[in-house]
Amino acid sequence: MTSGRTPLAKNPLFKNLLGSRQPAPLAPDGRPPRGPVLVVRPRRVRLAAWLAAVAVVVTFAVVASVLRTTDTGVFFRTADQVAMVLLGVLIAGGILLLARPRVRADADGVEIRNVGWPRYLPWELVRAVSFPDGASWARLDLPDYEYVAVLAVQAVDGLHAVEAIRGLRALHAAAHAAVPDDRVSGDGGAPPGRT
Repeated sequence: MTSGRTPLAKNPLFKNLLGSRQPAPLAPDGRPPRGPVLVVRPRRVRLAAWLAAVAVVVTFAVVASVLRTTDTGVFFRTADQVAMVLLGVLIAGGILLLARPRVRADADGVEIRNVGWPRYLPWELVRAVSFPDGASWARLDLPDYEYVAVLAVQAVDGLHAVEAIRGLRALHAAAHAAVPDDRVSGDGGAPPGRT
């Protein structure tokens, strides 16, 4: 093989999440992952979210510290200062939700965690891994013209996003090559003749 692509197992995006111990399950039934695990997180958005969260907490802490020393005509108490810092921490926590997206994929399926709870999709349900022109992030195309946004693979990450898409597409192609053609139809896996 003379192409410049690295094999799946040697790609730095593929790793065992818990080191050499038992790998973390992807599927809802708790079975261990099959084969190498692709783990993708956004880079620039995570960095920006952490910087913004720290800046918000520091700003609110500074404002809270000068509340009692500044003559504004209002009497602030210690409880007001604590509340101001806690408000900063809550806002920072909301900002850190932007750092939460992650994708984990193996030979059986893909787990997508955007901002909320993770969602597991077996590769049989995924018709394509796409990155439409002008889109900010990738998506998984599902039957019936539905799709799931993949916020962990973002255009601003450049080559990191390209490698992630290649890894996801390789796992998707390998899973569909192992599945008979009648299960990979556009109707979501219904037997032939049914829609």
